[in-house]
Amino acid sequence: MTYDITAERGRPTALGATIDADGVHFAVYSENAEQIHLCLFDEAGSLETDRLPLPGRNGGTRYGFVPGLAAGARYGLRAVGPFEPEAGHRFDYSKLLVDPYAVQLDRPFVYTPALTAPPERELDSAAFVPRAVVTDLARDAAPLPFATPGFTYEMQVRAFTQRHPDVPATIRGTVAALAEPYLLDHLQKIGVETVELMPLAAWIDEGHLLHLNLTNAWGYNPITHMAPDPRLAPGGLAEIRRTVEALHARGIRVLLDVVFNHSGEGDETGPTISYRGLDNLLYYRHPEGEPAFMLNDTGTGNTMAADKAPVAKMFVDVLRTWVETTGIDGFRYDLATVLGRVDGGFSTDAPFFRMVAADPLLKDRIHVAEPWDVGPGGYQVGNFPKPWFEWQDRFRDDVRQFWKGAGFMTGALATRLAGSADIYNHDGRAPSASVNYIAAHDGFTLADIVMYAEKHNEANGEDNRDGHNDNHSWNNGVEGETDDPAIIEARGKDIRALLATLLVSRGTPMIVAGDEFGRTQRGNNNAYCQDNEISWLDWEKADQTLIDFTGRLSRLRREHPALSADRFLTGAPVDDGGVPDVAWLREDGAVMGEADWDDGERRFLGMSVYAPCRAAEDESERAVIYLNATHAPAMVTLPSPRPGHRFCLHVRSDAPQEQPCVVDAGETLIVEGRSVYVMLEERA
Repeated sequence: MTYDITAERGRPTALGATIDADGVHFAVYSENAEQIHLCLFDEAGSLETDRLPLPGRNGGTRYGFVPGLAAGARYGLRAVGPFEPEAGHRFDYSKLLVDPYAVQLDRPFVYTPALTAPPERELDSAAFVPRAVVTDLARDAAPLPFATPGFTYEMQVRAFTQRHPDVPATIRGTVAALAEPYLLDHLQKIGVETVELMPLAAWIDEGHLLHLNLTNAWGYNPITHMAPDPRLAPGGLAEIRRTVEALHARGIRVLLDVVFNHSGEGDETGPTISYRGLDNLLYYRHPEGEPAFMLNDTGTGNTMAADKAPVAKMFVDVLRTWVETTGIDGFRYDLATVLGRVDGGFSTDAPFFRMVAADPLLKDRIHVAEPWDVGPGGYQVGNFPKPWFEWQDRFRDDVRQFWKGAGFMTGALATRLAGSADIYNHDGRAPSASVNYIAAHDGFTLADIVMYAEKHNEANGEDNRDGHNDNHSWNNGVEGETDDPAIIEARGKDIRALLATLLVSRGTPMIVAGDEFGRTQRGNNNAYCQDNEISWLDWEKADQTLIDFTGRLSRLRREHPALSADRFLTGAPVDDGGVPDVAWLREDGAVMGEADWDDGERRFLGMSVYAPCRAAEDESERAVIYLNATHAPAMVTLPSPRPGHRFCLHVRSDAPQEQPCVVDAGETLIVEGRSVYVMLEERA
């Protein structure tokens, strides 16, 4: 059948496709298009049945109502306008465009050179572009009440679930698999409080990967932001909602990684799939006075114009859609400095930040920034508005360098252990604002940090030129995997010491999936294009001892405020007991002096940390932590416990299975090399 379209019943304020009792409303935003056409397709999405100009106009919004159309209808868009690159316009009627407000697609994006063909070739792209599907969504999902994220677990769903032997083969690699009891049990066992899902929005492969026979494995190249990628969530937003609810039932919050800094349309030579064809001048940033080119503050070819109100509003609508339809608890923002870029540079008063803070649904969600991009002034660690959280690369680098053996790192380590007050102690922010991590998806895995001194990205097809070169990593004597038991043991000690350092530090700790059981990417520190065994977790080789150790550490942190209190450490007393909240100790039990801090060869640090009562029924408590980055044991004199108390050694990273034991007052403690010891002061 064919359809009519009318402006009389249009809804210009509701962008996208909105179902009514007797038809569907459509609305699209473009300030510079002369006209927008709605293209309808048959049930298979192969045959175009109707092409209807949107008849209504309200400012930049084109809209119309199609009587008789219903849920399940497939559609696309075409824009009429000039192809004048010198003016910033790249309209091309031969390109079928995906609605930026689409909430479901009928197929994944697939890169093909046809998408980049210039208008004069009149090469129609419809055969290669997904159709948006009109979908009736339930918008009554409920996120958990706001809380700081706590122990966070970054995860790429496909890599996490693809090789798990207990996950049914039919759902491996999908969001649905994450709801399987075996995987939920694992997350609970290691004490995960928040799962941070890497992008789920539909993405397209970068053009150069086509010639390398590789595909994008991470999803940081989106086209649409509301529609899930059909490869990860074939059941759409409803599938994601079921999984979020399963995680919530285990008390685990869920964050979604969103990529608002760029789109998969690339630079000015890239494909025309959505924003470029709808209004290139509006949706993207351009160098001043040079609209023919794309501003590239992201390193991906283009930068979204989040400083423009319609674009910022679209991003806010994206966030609201995810919260309302899936119950997502918050978001991690890739290259988030872009969201604060205005003509004068980075600003916390940028339109997007203001809109989020004013939105009644979003203001109480968790917001985590990756606080940098590659443009001028792009490094903004510590500068995002309260109550935003931030990934903290200074923690990563300082901790790695201390354990690698770099000189003059003891003071930097103490600063990170104490909550990074040098970065976050302003404007009412707390240590939890710092998302502390030693490894993340981008870079070496935790195991590879101690297994590879150099990156090995040959499989990426760029002659090992891609990825970071300065990794602060070491190999313990042999580059890569080995059968040498001494080297294997040394690497295990280093991994556990790094994990322990992370989990005794003030802030929000984060690990990446698989680091709790020793996964490797064979030295690849940029595995974005390795959708294969390089990035998929090998569950059959999981180190159960390391899993148990991770769970033990996270439990200890969660149960003891001396290890997790969300306040900066100052060295001053915090209650009437007169005990300083932190004292930095030498091996002989004396407090570190200026000469000790200035000793570039020092590789040992003791930390006595005290937390006051949280409530009337609680006791204040003290923990003593020793970090020995040397290869030799240290003879340590313990501080005196408070009257009626004693110290109990709860964690030895060099002996992960050893049970807690009492350490007598006055006893000399031997802290083995390459290890972290954690003691708690308890009532005798």
